[in-house]
Amino acid sequence: MIDPRSAEVTSFAEGKAIRAHRFLGAHPDLKGGTTFGVWAPRASEVWVVGTFPSFQLSRLPGSNVFCGHAANVPVGSRYAYRIVPADGGSAFDKADPYGLAHESAPGTSSIVTRLEHSWHDDSWLERRRAHTGVDLPMSIYEVHLGSWLRVPEESQHVLSYRDIAAPLAEYARKMGFTHVELMPLLEHPFYGSWGYGVTGFFAATSRYGSAADLMYLVDVLHQQGLGVIFDWVPAHFALDPHGLGRFDGEPLYEPEDPADAVHAIWRTGLFDFDRPEVRSFLLSSAMFWIETFHADGLRVDGVEAILYRDHGKTAANSTGTQRGRENTRGVSFLRELTRTLKLEHPDVCLIAEDSSAWPGVTRSTTEGGLGFDFKWDIGFSHDMRRYLAMDPLFRSEEQALLTFRSVYATNENFVLSLSHDDVAPDRGGALLEQMYGDAWQKLANVRLLLTSAYAQPGKKLLFMGDEFAEPRAWNHDRCLDWHVARLPAHEGVARMVRDLNRMYREHPALHTFDRDANAGFEWVDNTNAPMSVIAFARKGRQDHQYLVVAMNFTPVPRYQYRIGVPKSGPWVEIFNTDARDYDGSGQGNLGRVEAVPYPWNDRRFSIVVTLPPLGAVFLEPARV
Repeated sequence: MIDPRSAEVTSFAEGKAIRAHRFLGAHPDLKGGTTFGVWAPRASEVWVVGTFPSFQLSRLPGSNVFCGHAANVPVGSRYAYRIVPADGGSAFDKADPYGLAHESAPGTSSIVTRLEHSWHDDSWLERRRAHTGVDLPMSIYEVHLGSWLRVPEESQHVLSYRDIAAPLAEYARKMGFTHVELMPLLEHPFYGSWGYGVTGFFAATSRYGSAADLMYLVDVLHQQGLGVIFDWVPAHFALDPHGLGRFDGEPLYEPEDPADAVHAIWRTGLFDFDRPEVRSFLLSSAMFWIETFHADGLRVDGVEAILYRDHGKTAANSTGTQRGRENTRGVSFLRELTRTLKLEHPDVCLIAEDSSAWPGVTRSTTEGGLGFDFKWDIGFSHDMRRYLAMDPLFRSEEQALLTFRSVYATNENFVLSLSHDDVAPDRGGALLEQMYGDAWQKLANVRLLLTSAYAQPGKKLLFMGDEFAEPRAWNHDRCLDWHVARLPAHEGVARMVRDLNRMYREHPALHTFDRDANAGFEWVDNTNAPMSVIAFARKGRQDHQYLVVAMNFTPVPRYQYRIGVPKSGPWVEIFNTDARDYDGSGQGNLGRVEAVPYPWNDRRFSIVVTLPPLGAVFLEPARV
């Protein structure tokens, strides 16, 4: 039984508990019995009902926690909490907020579960602890497990965690990614929410198997040298009747004020960050995924909805004008979250999904920031996709879309993300569909878009299918068009991404100063709007760690194009998006060019190059 005087119970009530799941929820013993604990302050009674005789829980003295033990509730038992509200209303059933497993929809019961797995990733975890520097290369492959790969012979059967482990790990490693980011696997009733409408914050969705099966998947990815980032959803929750909404008959996890309790656009419940027990719930959930599933990082969804009270509201119905737009308790929670997780696990990476202009998202909490390691650069994706959707005849008028990023690139530590949000049907469809031109030009534009992400300072993220120019908008109800990936043009894009990942890892100039754009990036030519050409340099710590990147955003080759460089002698073309290996036209510089003492672009020397149509080239000084 739970000791009401224990430090765990006290810290839970104070909003400081980081492992509340160790005493709340269902905990089976080795004799076929289970201890239950649930927070329900305004319930008059709480019963446990399920595939066993119902029994009543007792309120801990001086506490809002109900608990009890049943001798004949073994692992695998289905259960729910039957809440009898204090106002005398009808009793209703709720899933366990701390449940470790739940039935898949349309089922709503929780399942008594023992978390067991024999891990084999010790060497990976040791390597992670020894290399915590955020200046290491990070190339993330974002995956929705239910639609990455299916079995067409079995009516598009969805693969389990175990079935997908080997092919996913092998593919991501072969493609050169360093991490796999899994879209939300917290239990969610509506598959079409993509995992963002959560009811089970401590349970891996049972659609793909058990918690042990997910542990196996993470283990396999680690053994292949791949980090694993979990997409975690602390801003809101699903309003299904068995979920967190009005859990004990009154607002509990959500604010009392109805205007603040539901997100105006998402129609999901918003968390009450003023309530200490809610903070303990979310802190514990984050810690649970890191410690139980060996997560190497969390991508924290919906940060903007935590920062602002009026997120998603129109000016007419916003309550922010009365109390300030900022959600001060939400801001406080985010700082406490990052500070706590970094104190316990300094080698775990925390990434914010935030499209606002909130300052200091990646600044440390001691300096007044939110304490994240990185923030998605959503503006980069928006600007580049908008630019590449234009007819090249008019791109010269929008050169600022190519150069504006340098205005804010040093403000935060960014992940240049081309994510699931960018390829959904309501966002324009697949990257290939969004590009301007005929079939060849569309593919060339995709190659330019992907190369631009790898060429600029910041970590990288590609959504599944981007790496081979998936031709159709992402649909969670079907898998990627893998047959298309075997066509020469799409094979060429995949080969290029593999080479970009290799270069990104191997060339210090491309990753050393990911967090310091001033040190690792400089413009060479950002004013040639008439030709729609840009050129910039990437630099490492050593003088020889220097690359020039030149990009031509028109379908017209640019011959005899002069670019200023810092030293004379031979310069080697190490990458060309128009290479025949990538299904390009093969226009380039025959491997090298010679720098001459002809000042250009405010540099003492210059090279004359061929810029391929809708193409980019990387050049570096030849090693002597």
